Amino acid sequence: MMFKGDAALYSYEVVRDSGENVMYVNYLGDRIVPSLVDFSEVMGRTIDALREESNIARIVFVQQRNYSYDFSQVRMLQGVAALVTFLMKQERIVSSERLSGLGEDYEEAYVFLNRIVNELLSVDPILAYRELRGKLFRLKAQQVKRGKGQSVRSRESDYVRLLEKLEGWFEDLELVRRLKDFFDSYSVGDRAIYGEVFRADIMPNFTFTRMVAKIPTDAEIVKQYSIASGSDESLVSIFKVPNKAKLVYHLSPPEYLLDEDHHMLLNLARNVLIEHRPTAEEFSDPERTRQVFYNVARDLISDLAGSKNVVLSYGDLKKLANILVRHTIGFGVLEVLLQDEDLQDIMVNAPVSLSKIFVRHNEFGECVSNLVPSMEDADSWAAKFRMISGRALDEANPILDTNLELGDVSARVAIIQEPLSAGGLAYTLRRHRSKPWTLPLFIKNGMMDSLSAGLLSFMIDGARTMLVAGTRSSGKTSLLGALLLEIMPNKRIITIEDTLELPVSAMRKLDYDILSMKVRSALGGESSEVSAEEGIRASLRLGDSSLIVGEIRSSEAKALYEAMRVGALANVVAGTIHGGSPYSVFDRVCNDLDVPVTSFKATDIIVVANPIKTADGLHSWRRVLSISEVRKHWDKDPLAEGGFVDLMKYDVKRDKLEATDDLMNGDSEIMKEIASNVKGWAGDWDAVWDNVLLRAKIKQESVDFSIRENLPEILEGDFTVMSNNAFHQISDEVTGDVGVPKGDIVFAKWKRWLEVEAKKLGV
Repeated sequence: MMFKGDAALYSYEVVRDSGENVMYVNYLGDRIVPSLVDFSEVMGRTIDALREESNIARIVFVQQRNYSYDFSQVRMLQGVAALVTFLMKQERIVSSERLSGLGEDYEEAYVFLNRIVNELLSVDPILAYRELRGKLFRLKAQQVKRGKGQSVRSRESDYVRLLEKLEGWFEDLELVRRLKDFFDSYSVGDRAIYGEVFRADIMPNFTFTRMVAKIPTDAEIVKQYSIASGSDESLVSIFKVPNKAKLVYHLSPPEYLLDEDHHMLLNLARNVLIEHRPTAEEFSDPERTRQVFYNVARDLISDLAGSKNVVLSYGDLKKLANILVRHTIGFGVLEVLLQDEDLQDIMVNAPVSLSKIFVRHNEFGECVSNLVPSMEDADSWAAKFRMISGRALDEANPILDTNLELGDVSARVAIIQEPLSAGGLAYTLRRHRSKPWTLPLFIKNGMMDSLSAGLLSFMIDGARTMLVAGTRSSGKTSLLGALLLEIMPNKRIITIEDTLELPVSAMRKLDYDILSMKVRSALGGESSEVSAEEGIRASLRLGDSSLIVGEIRSSEAKALYEAMRVGALANVVAGTIHGGSPYSVFDRVCNDLDVPVTSFKATDIIVVANPIKTADGLHSWRRVLSISEVRKHWDKDPLAEGGFVDLMKYDVKRDKLEATDDLMNGDSEIMKEIASNVKGWAGDWDAVWDNVLLRAKIKQESVDFSIRENLPEILEGDFTVMSNNAFHQISDEVTGDVGVPKGDIVFAKWKRWLEVEAKKLGV
C-alpha cells in the first residue's frame, strides 16, 4: 500500500485483505526507521491505534520499505492496549475517587500510578511492570521491617493490595509472560528485550510479498548457498527446526536488503513505470518486452539518482533495474525462487496472504519458506499468466495450465481459483531444468543404470512406440525429454503438448528439425486452441516425423494409437501417461480412455518411473522401476495372457535395475523385430546384445570420464548429441570395414574421439 502525498505522518488506514484486517501506518518522511524494539514512541502510537481499532490481524509500518508485524505479535500489543483501556476507563485506577482512601499515601500513589499507567504502559510495558514489582517489593519490605509486634496501617495495606491487583493484571499479559524469563539478561529500561518477541517481516514498498527475516528459534543450519550471480545474487539458508518435519527454506533476495536511498529510487521509478501496463501483444514476445523495460528502467533509475544526488555504481544500477523489472512486468519473488536450480516445485496455497510459500527441494524434499505473498501479488500474476497463455481464468474456467519462460529458466504453471479453490487463487510451478536432461545425467544421479540407458537408446534407434509411465513428480517428462536427444538430428520430430515442457528450444539450438504444436488443455475450458486429438491427426499430414505427445490425458489417446499404428516400423512415437505399472497403463488407456484393446497392442515398450521412499518416509529418489515390452499374442487381458514381459526390473535391495532372464536369454520379440530389419543382425542375438552393451558402455564411460576429469558439461545435452552422432558415424565406418558395428572396435574409436573433444573443453 502507498499513502498519498498529503497523508498525515503517523496516520493509519485499515484494509481488508483475505479475510483479515491489516493496519497500515504512515511513516513516510519520518526521521527514524519505525521499530517496536528501538523506539518507545513507535510502540506507544501503535498501542494507541489498537485502542481505537481492536480487530486487527497485522500491522504494517509504511516507509521506503515496509515493516510488517504478524498476528502473533499484534496479539501481544492488543493485550497491552486492552489493559490500558481497562485501567483508564473501567477501573479508573489513577482517579482521585479510587485513591482518596489512601490518606497520606495518596499523593505518592497518584504520582507513581500515573507514571505506570499513563506514561509507561503504552510505550514500555515491561519497564512499567518491572517498576511496579520494585515498588511492591519495597512496600512489603517496609511492612516486614516494622516487625510482627507492630500493627500495619490499614491504608498502607490497601495500597499494597491495589498494587498486587495491578501486578496480577500485568502478569496476565502475554507480552509479560513471554519476556519474564529474559529479565536477568537485560537491565531495567533496556528496550533490546523486545527483540526477543518482536521482529518485523521486511516488505519493500514496491512489492507486496512479506519476507520473514527472523530465523526460527533453536534452528540448526543445514546448508547455505547462493543463487544467481553478480549484483542480483540471493542467499538461501536451509534450517532444521526441532520437532518439525519440514525444513525451512530461508531466502534473502537482494530487494529485501537494499539501503534506504535505493528503496527511494525504486519507489519513485516504479510509480513512473506502473503507468504503462504491458498489453497482450507485448507479452507475445516476453523476452523482448523485458529487455525494453530493462533499458527504460536502467535509464530512469540513473536519471532519478542524479536528481536525488544518490551515487550508484554500475553494479548497483544493473541490480536495481533487474529488481524494478521483476516487480513491474515480472513475477516478483517467484522469479527469484525459479533461479534456484535445486528447486523442483513452488507452491502458493490459498488464501495466499495467510500462507507461506512451500517449495520442493531436490535434496531436502518439501520445505516451508519465509515468504508470504499478498492478494495483490496473486491477482497480478494471474493477469499476466492469462495474457501469456491466451487462456481464460475465471469462475467459468477456474483452471489454467500454462508455462513460464524467463531466459534460460522455464516452468510449468498450474493455477486454480474459485469456485474450485475455496480460498481463491492458488499456484503450483514445476521448475524445469535449465538444460535438458540426458541419459548420462540420469545414470549419474541414479535414476537408471547404463544398461537400461543403452537398452532405451537401442529402442529409440529401432523406431519403437513407447510410453513413459509414472505418478506425479516421477520424472516422466524429464525422461521423455532425455530420450528425444537419442533421436538422430537427421530425423524430423513433432511434439504435441498442452503445456510446453519438452526441451524443444534447446533441441532447436542443436540443429534438430523439430516442430512444436501447442494444443488445448484437457483440463481447461473452451478456447480457440485446437484439441490434442486434432493436433495429432494434423501431425500425420506434416511429413515423415517422429511424434512425441507430452502427456496422454483424454480423447487424444485414440488419435495417438492411430499414429502408433501408422508410425510402426518407421518412426518413434512416444508419450507420457500416469500409471504405476504396465497393467495400470493398459487399464487407463483401454478402460478410462476408451482405446480398443486391439489398438493397445501398438504399444511396444512401457517404461515405468516412480519415486522410491526410505523407511522413515523422509527421503525419496526417482528411479526407473521397469522396462517392459508389450507382446502381440493376446486377446483380452495382457496380464493374464502373458502380454507384458519385463526386460529390466528394479531391485530395491541393490537400488538398481536388473536385466531379467527374458532379456539375457534373448527372449525379446521387440528387439528381434528391430534386428530383423538390420543387415548383419537378423537372426544373430549376440550381435544385437553386443550393440546394447556397446551403448551402455559408452553412456557409462561418459559419466566416469566426466567425474574423473571434472567435466560436468560432458553430460549435458549438446555434448550428448555430439557423442551420439560420433557413435553412429563410427558405427557406420566399422560396419563398412567388418560388416557389423562390433562393440570393442567402435568403443575404442569412440573413446579416442572423446579424449580429443575433451581437450577442446580445457582438459
